[in-house]
Amino acid sequence: MKQRAPLTLAAVTAALAALTGVAALTAPAADGKAADGKAADGKAAAGARMPVERSLLVCPGPSSSDIAETTYTAFTPGAPAGEGKGSARLLGATKDAKPVLEPKEPGKPVGATASGADAPALTGSADGVLAPGWTAQLTTKVSVGRARGLLGVGCTAPGTDFWFPAVSTAKGREDYVHLTNPDDAAAVVDIKLYGPDGIAKPDANAGEGIRVDPRSTKTVLLSSLLPATQLADATAHVTTRAGRVGASVQAGEEGVGADWMPASTDPAGSLVLPGIPADAASVRLVVFVPGEEDADLKLRLAGPGGAISPAGNEQLHVKAGMTASVDLKDVTRGEPGSLLLTPTDPKKAAPVVAAVRVVRGSGAKQELGFVPATAPVGVRATVADNRPEENTTLLSLTAPGADAKVKVTASPGTGGGEPATQEVTVKAGTTQTLTLAPAGGKGSYALTVETLSGGPVHAARTLTLPHEGITMFTVQGFSDDRSTVAVPKAVEDLSVLTR
Repeated sequence: MKQRAPLTLAAVTAALAALTGVAALTAPAADGKAADGKAADGKAAAGARMPVERSLLVCPGPSSSDIAETTYTAFTPGAPAGEGKGSARLLGATKDAKPVLEPKEPGKPVGATASGADAPALTGSADGVLAPGWTAQLTTKVSVGRARGLLGVGCTAPGTDFWFPAVSTAKGREDYVHLTNPDDAAAVVDIKLYGPDGIAKPDANAGEGIRVDPRSTKTVLLSSLLPATQLADATAHVTTRAGRVGASVQAGEEGVGADWMPASTDPAGSLVLPGIPADAASVRLVVFVPGEEDADLKLRLAGPGGAISPAGNEQLHVKAGMTASVDLKDVTRGEPGSLLLTPTDPKKAAPVVAAVRVVRGSGAKQELGFVPATAPVGVRATVADNRPEENTTLLSLTAPGADAKVKVTASPGTGGGEPATQEVTVKAGTTQTLTLAPAGGKGSYALTVETLSGGPVHAARTLTLPHEGITMFTVQGFSDDRSTVAVPKAVEDLSVLTR
């Protein structure tokens, strides 16, 4: 039998250094917690939550129109006078690009403008005190032409999986998927389209293996993937084989308008689509089932006084792997509201994704927007670009299942002003709206929503900038800014040296 060699002092010292701060798997300690951070009953002990140290955002290229006017806004919630250092910048998605925005401290938004079709897609990062909750937004106004409209989109963290219900390849629609790669290695992307009969089969494997070069952006016209097929209502699924990208859809409809279409929240059995304008002339709901089980959904509209079922459209059946749509017409009837989708049988809740196409106005004065399903606000969420002019910014808050209380903060504007706050109680099954702007605010400002108590809250902001009788608008949903991360509890255990 071979004998174990004795530990030298140097070896012990090296082992101690390597083990410092590591959580070892041992028996429960005196406080009832094991050294692996678990309680004596084997359940995980709660770890501390710490602010994130770095955030990454990707913004698509704003427009192909020569007369486009774009506003960029970036913001990090927090106290401007807080201690600590940090840096942030958004720059063109190309090598050696110059910064477009460089925020210097939390609590104060910064803005920039760009004109024409040369405004680039952006990537950027924030670290230190500027990282937790870092938010950016681009808003583009195109006054005439095929892409006429107000187009707004929040910059997002890059990812690998995106669902876009309510896209179309029909005549008169031009829907482009914008893919932006922020990394130093190429990304490879697949795009699949699902219509009312299931997956649409493209010719010659179109939509597969799309290469997005490092630090670059690529746009894909969805109708080019299906030259022989027109889908009025479809769902696009964007996934990566390699790398990660930011993905958004820019949709334009001839004679109606244009806007960005953000991705729907992850598939879930129940969904909330917040912020449908009160004067919506047409609301079209599009739902897709990614899984193998059909979905039977109950539809309700949550307004200021409660939730009601749209007459004649109380339920919707969606087959697995297929896209279904329903025309809800002017369902809001003069009151802002949010659509609530829930399973008719909670025991058979098939996950779905969903979005609505919204049209305001009529005839030559129409304008187009999209409202996807959103996740709850969570601890805190922010939308960066809001305007202080009267009746331009409307915040919608929806509590689908239980009463909730939130705190809303309007930051100073990019040109100055004093922040304003308001606490709001949202009754279960209702949508409450409010306008809040900084006192004396000039320029763009940020709206931050924080959950104080009660059930989950979903939120969206509608920005309306009328132009020559056209109610130009765009709706952006709020999502948890994930400004903190859970840090597992760790303890030192030097007994491993004797094993």
